[in-house]
Amino acid sequence: MPIFSLAALPVRRLTPRDLTACADLSQDRGWPREEHKWSLLLTAGHGYGIDDPDGGLVAACVVTEYGSGQRVELGAIGMVLVAERHSRKGVGRRLMRHVVAAMDGTPLTLHATPLGRPLYEELGFKTVGRAEMLMGRFTPDGSEPSVLTRAATAEDLPSILRLDAEVFGVDRTPILVRLPAFADQVRVAEEGGRIVGYAAAWPNMRTHVVGPLIARDTETAKALVESLAAHTERPLRTDVDVRHEELLVWAKERGLAPVMTNAVMMLGAPELPGDWTRRFAPLTVAAG
Repeated sequence: MPIFSLAALPVRRLTPRDLTACADLSQDRGWPREEHKWSLLLTAGHGYGIDDPDGGLVAACVVTEYGSGQRVELGAIGMVLVAERHSRKGVGRRLMRHVVAAMDGTPLTLHATPLGRPLYEELGFKTVGRAEMLMGRFTPDGSEPSVLTRAATAEDLPSILRLDAEVFGVDRTPILVRLPAFADQVRVAEEGGRIVGYAAAWPNMRTHVVGPLIARDTETAKALVESLAAHTERPLRTDVDVRHEELLVWAKERGLAPVMTNAVMMLGAPELPGDWTRRFAPLTVAAG
């Protein structure tokens, strides 16, 4: 297809009905299909895509919006993909420019691979941090955790939402209320009857992804990860803010190996909101 024809194709909003096309696009680029994750993002977020006249999608991405009431305070961009047959023709740049314009000045964040980072820098995104992806079979050291953890219940949801908004910096209620159905496990850390951390493990292909991971301190984060690992037979995967060096060292000692490091980038704000000291890992890098 000529470049001028690609440039003429309109960008449209995607819906959950586009799930198969999005999964096909992932597979086309050599990614796992990740239908479970796509389903969450297309339901809780806003998808943008360009249709291929020959069938399927030329490109796609998802924006998950966070904020209170009707006010959007932060948008997380993820799953930015261009079909292999249309790559290196400016399609991804056009889609991203459309999304940035549609968000109309709202601060935006994303996790960028080394391959994608130059495009985002061209669009004005600045690197504000890094996250290291770890994956492997968790091996406990046999010691007793210093922090009490338990399975979350429906009654815990208001406390989880309050803690998350305090730590993340903006309200994530629309996506977090879907967490119990999306994840196989949601666990909380308690002290004196007060929730001081929470984490989830959700299925992604053959692994369980640990995220979000919100905790009062590193010992609480460790206890949550260990409790999630104790209730699954799958390998774990997570993306840890590299400033949490102690947790990274501990996780590697427990069998999680480094896979890659992505840049955390921002547009429209100097840094992510909230308290990074208690924000250890995102729900998913696609949604922050």
